[in-house]
Amino acid sequence: MRVAIVENMKSTPLGALGMALKEAGAELEWFRAWDGEPLPKDVTAHDALVVLGGEQNARDDETHPYLPDLAQLMRRFTEADKAVLGICLGSQILARAYEAENLIGAAREFGWKTVGVTEAGKADPLLSGVGDEFTIFEWHSDTFTLPAEAVRLATNDIARNQAYRIGRATYGTQFHFEANAAVVEGWRRDFKETIERIEPGWLERFPEIAAQHAAPAETAGLAIARAWVRTIQTDMGLREAS
Repeated sequence: MRVAIVENMKSTPLGALGMALKEAGAELEWFRAWDGEPLPKDVTAHDALVVLGGEQNARDDETHPYLPDLAQLMRRFTEADKAVLGICLGSQILARAYEAENLIGAAREFGWKTVGVTEAGKADPLLSGVGDEFTIFEWHSDTFTLPAEAVRLATNDIARNQAYRIGRATYGTQFHFEANAAVVEGWRRDFKETIERIEPGWLERFPEIAAQHAAPAETAGLAIARAWVRTIQTDMGLREAS
């Protein structure tokens, strides 16, 4: 299993997703687009594509000129019926790839929040194992309209499109399901000034907040990660059978 990982900024570890990929024996190839590394040339060398979060917005072409090409790469993987995952910024770039509107600064969320699963989500392989609602980590200020081709899988009052699917196995999640306790601890350490600015007092309250929310979020995140990895395995089996 060969998986391309596109990184849009430093300090975006795979967390729960990395655990699930390791369990499946996946071979990972990193593409640090924010640092000028080229994107994959085509879809043939990888079985799946992951696009991680970042501090830029999905339309920051002037400062991150690779973004239009990345959006089209996500679409090409989808059209090849290969598994695609966009997390946070990645979900916004995926929405852009399918002509949805990116709503900059329209939906600020930070910290552990509750997300509800839609009826479609309850029947979808990605979220069918997390119940009617779950706690998960959020860190974003932008959102997007739902692409015409997409099915909404999860929602809340701040960002209506928390998770969606296009085709068989292309998923966007506005929330950071990969952010297990270790990932959040790293962000707390590395982004103190930013966190204090956007959520004053959160760092001081962190031990209490984490004690209440970190464990259930980690359980839900790992379940989602394993479910997405299974879509790669299904894809590989279909191609091998043909």
